[in-house]
Amino acid sequence: MDKTNKELQEDVVEELQYEPSVDASQIGVMARDGIVTLAGTVKNYAEKYAAVHSAERVAGVRAVADEMKVDLPAMHIRDDEDIARAAAKALEWDVWVPSKKIKVKVDSGWITLEGEVDFNFQKTAAEYEVRNLTGVKGVTNLINLKKQPVKPSDVKTKIDTALRRAAELDADRIEVEVVNDKVILRGEVHSWAERREAERAAWSAPGVYAVEDDLVIAT
Repeated sequence: MDKTNKELQEDVVEELQYEPSVDASQIGVMARDGIVTLAGTVKNYAEKYAAVHSAERVAGVRAVADEMKVDLPAMHIRDDEDIARAAAKALEWDVWVPSKKIKVKVDSGWITLEGEVDFNFQKTAAEYEVRNLTGVKGVTNLINLKKQPVKPSDVKTKIDTALRRAAELDADRIEVEVVNDKVILRGEVHSWAERREAERAAWSAPGVYAVEDDLVIAT
């Protein structure tokens, strides 16, 4: 049975309250037809990120609109130079990040990452490292992936096989199309967790430059 808007709202509120890294008292939740809107203030960007992903975990949530604002406590305010220095050091210390290929820019606490890496996991690892730094209000990840020659049929076969290996996924409900070096996912999944696992499987195939996720979360 589908949840009512009120039931979904209450479930998201409870999940936010359950998540220890989130102060739910400062976050407002609205739910309508499976779309959840989060508003209010959080103390840092890491909390904002955690709140969104907490909402996505709730059964029945089809999408999350993030309207939260980061209101840094006075003790956490850093100037852009300090943040840039900390970000560069964090990237340098992560074994998965080719830090010499990534450029960091900071404007009023907002970090922008630029450059080119070989794999998507390196791109996501770089964003993870800077997301939790003190003073950060947001992160824009503009890192590009290096294009590699691929055979679309080989990529599709590898992704289809990976989806069938994943215990969390019903691979028969997911259609994979590969156009040049772009992967398009269609079909239905049961949750955001399944959707993310499908995306991960797609990104893990060698030579994939872009993933278009058109998967629908079934109610």
